[in-house]
Amino acid sequence: MMNLKGTPELSPSNLMRPLLNYGIACMSMGFLVEETAPVVWRGLMVMSAVEKLLRQVDWGQLDYLVVDMPPGTGDVQLSVSQNIPISGAVIVSTPQDIALMDAHKGAEMFRKVHVPVLGLVQNMSVFQCPKCKHKTHIFGADGAKRLARTLDLDVLGDIPLHLDIREASDTGQPIVFSQPESDEAKAYLRIAAEVVRRLPPPLQ
Repeated sequence: MMNLKGTPELSPSNLMRPLLNYGIACMSMGFLVEETAPVVWRGLMVMSAVEKLLRQVDWGQLDYLVVDMPPGTGDVQLSVSQNIPISGAVIVSTPQDIALMDAHKGAEMFRKVHVPVLGLVQNMSVFQCPKCKHKTHIFGADGAKRLARTLDLDVLGDIPLHLDIREASDTGQPIVFSQPESDEAKAYLRIAAEVVRRLPPPLQ
């Protein structure tokens, strides 16, 4: 999605240098294994990998470090929560009930480990026909909003189900870069602004 691939170089201090594009430094297990190789790790192996990505990377001076985690409440989430001080978690979910069950568990897990939950993002919230402009809630309407009320959280924003987002992601050109004036890009930017507004200011 960021149009990045390759093996990270090592710094003189033997730390991995993150790959860089669009002014954003990125590190992923995908850079460290073969492209088609599955990562089927559990327990101590996951914790070791998380530690490597957090502590053995030459991140330099960052405004924010964003960790994209899989759904659920497993080893990855617990390892990250226990290894670094987290300023806040954002829960992302599609509106259907089965996804919201995982989102609910995720929010409760972060609360249990004393990580502030900044709010919910509703992904694939609505599909608008490009020809007739009719809107269809393929995955249901306002599921994240109902969950937010249950958890006493805010909805930070909605991301529509849109062909341009999928195409931009597949070509490694984020829509906020390739189509910055589009409604879809503005939806992402509004969510980013809401997240930043709820975080403590970056250390200078």
